[in-house]
Amino acid sequence: MKKASWKGKVIAESDKTVEVEGDFYFPPTSIHQEYFEKSDETSMSPSKGKASYYNIVVDGEKNEAAAWYYAHPKSEAKDIKNYVAFKKGVEIE
Repeated sequence: MKKASWKGKVIAESDKTVEVEGDFYFPPTSIHQEYFEKSDETSMSPSKGKASYYNIVVDGEKNEAAAWYYAHPKSEAKDIKNYVAFKKGVEIE
């Protein structure tokens, strides 16, 4: 079972994560929605496609664009469609 946490709160947990290029991607149903808000930020990955981001908000503190996902990944990344990965101090254990 993998858990993602920030500021002492578990924001996602699953035993069905997928590891890609050193990042753990959590199924969309495994994230605790109350800690996530959509971000306007996007980026491009040559191998995965366009990433969209979430801000993580815990106890009024915002971690901007700390989570990302691929709504329409390239075919070689189809296994992580809508799965969520983390950066910016989010701990994975």
